[in-house]
Amino acid sequence: MTIDRRTRALTSLYGLTLGDALGSQFFVPANRDHWARRQPPPGPWQWTDDAEMACSVFAVLDRTGHIDPDLLAASFATHHDFDRGYGPSMNRLLRLVRQGGSWRELVADLFDGQGSWGNGAAMRVAPLGAWFGGEPDEAARQAALSAEVTHTHPDGVAGAIAVAVAASLAATPDPPSPKDFLDQVLRRVPPGRVHDGVRAAIRLADEPSAATAAHELGNGSHTGAHDTVPFTLWVAARHLDDYEKAFWTTAAAGGDVDTTCAIVGGIVATRVGADGLPPSWRDTCEPLPDWAGV
Repeated sequence: MTIDRRTRALTSLYGLTLGDALGSQFFVPANRDHWARRQPPPGPWQWTDDAEMACSVFAVLDRTGHIDPDLLAASFATHHDFDRGYGPSMNRLLRLVRQGGSWRELVADLFDGQGSWGNGAAMRVAPLGAWFGGEPDEAARQAALSAEVTHTHPDGVAGAIAVAVAASLAATPDPPSPKDFLDQVLRRVPPGRVHDGVRAAIRLADEPSAATAAHELGNGSHTGAHDTVPFTLWVAARHLDDYEKAFWTTAAAGGDVDTTCAIVGGIVATRVGADGLPPSWRDTCEPLPDWAGV
């Protein structure tokens, strides 16, 4: 059965949101025992900025079929909810855009003109990769456009490219082995720290211990694309057909759990489809906003 672009991207968005919302619960001290036992805590589970921004990516694709940076920036700013866990620089950027500022000028000035190398562009992009399923080169091109609205540093852009390519590959009928999967991602990631991290993930493709992989690759503790994306791709490559196992493997590594689980969730959902997402988890997750057009 052929699955259309919109359905694939929407399923990825649901998987991303579920990973984000459930992962975010483990920052609550009362839920740490649930995390240790690999048991979902009581709901409802509220999603964070990861899912909110991913909804804008989906909405723009659904409207135009491609990334229009101006539309994407406007959507980010219009739907920006301060209480969803955005970082200080992004809160300021989106507030100023909403007040009429030029996103191009504002984003170019971030971090003394270096741009953000954070994991924000990577955390929201899996539905884009799903939209361009089986078209990894186009997924990479569109991901770069989506990233540069908020992340102009090469590592920030590279993180988005890597995740989008992974989701595009996950949509193929017979995805490659973990090592080949990561190798195909690596070919499309520009040089830099993310590229180096994905290369390290390839060396660890047969490593059975997620703890070892997280130690070597990072778990997002520094919220940088380079210490977030390589580990999430390692998990996704090894557990592409099992959403629950992929989620718990990711969550067990700690760090920036909502974002790492959002990335893995969006990639793996592209592969397993809506039926591969635990129904009880979906029922406990906060619904997506009406404005996303889902």
